[in-house]
Amino acid sequence: MNYVRTAILLAGLTALFMGVGFLIGGKGGMAIALAVAVATNLFSYWNSDKLVLRMHGAEPVDERSAPEFYAMVRELSQRAGLPMPKLYLMHEDQPNAFATGRNPQNAAVAATTGLLNTLSRDEVAGVMAHELAHVKNHDTLTMTITATIAGAISMLANFGFFFSGNRDNNSPFGAVGTIAMMVLAPIAAMVVQMAISRSREYEADRLGAEISGRPDQLASALAKIAGGAAHIPNQAAERSPATAHMFIINPLSGERMDNLFSTHPATENRIAALMRLAGEMGVNTRGPAPAASRRSGPWGRSTGVSGGPWG
Repeated sequence: MNYVRTAILLAGLTALFMGVGFLIGGKGGMAIALAVAVATNLFSYWNSDKLVLRMHGAEPVDERSAPEFYAMVRELSQRAGLPMPKLYLMHEDQPNAFATGRNPQNAAVAATTGLLNTLSRDEVAGVMAHELAHVKNHDTLTMTITATIAGAISMLANFGFFFSGNRDNNSPFGAVGTIAMMVLAPIAAMVVQMAISRSREYEADRLGAEISGRPDQLASALAKIAGGAAHIPNQAAERSPATAHMFIINPLSGERMDNLFSTHPATENRIAALMRLAGEMGVNTRGPAPAASRRSGPWGRSTGVSGGPWG
């Protein structure tokens, strides 16, 4: 079902891409846009995960550079029945995380240093379990390809605007139509992103809570991350807004409404759902975490990739 959904998504974004090409250059522009869309789809399938990680300055870490963090993700991966993903750190003060990769065998999970320095061990485990849930559900392919193509649509629209003043262009709607396209095409791509993102987050919260065993800790993590995102800018995300839907909490400024244009459901709704799940699971929210998710020593007193509590 996930592959069917991905195929439908790609078809819709490709059609939108071709529509932008038609507005820029008529039938010739549409043909060129189709060729570019096919190339973009192929590139996205094989390389979009690397591109997204590079956009956010993510650096790989391993068992030697971040032993405790690595051990936590490895244990959670085993619980989820997944191979160990590649692990990355982003040097951003804003607490946040995302997963990427075309399948579980080629997955990567990235966390910001702000996440490790702000959250407790059990909260970090909840966040990592959420990201592994995206991997298990094959959401990462859809999320990463969508980010790449939506970004390409925005760039194509800007390209059309740049040439809209040329009276010899082949756009059947002229400069006015091109300007309208420049505004509407990125919005249309964003609507597609939003529509596929919100339901996935609820499902990843649920499965992630089951993997970690502590829905309440994931709920607590969401509250802290949302608070951090509201006050701490994420410059890499601001430069690449098409990737916002990949994060566990929207990293962009000014996004607080649970409406059509939200990349995520309202955090309050997600927390409420997790606390209901905690009750159903019989989790003692005031008690200690399960032994498997406890570690000794402090969390997050330094932000280095190596050394400190994670090293």
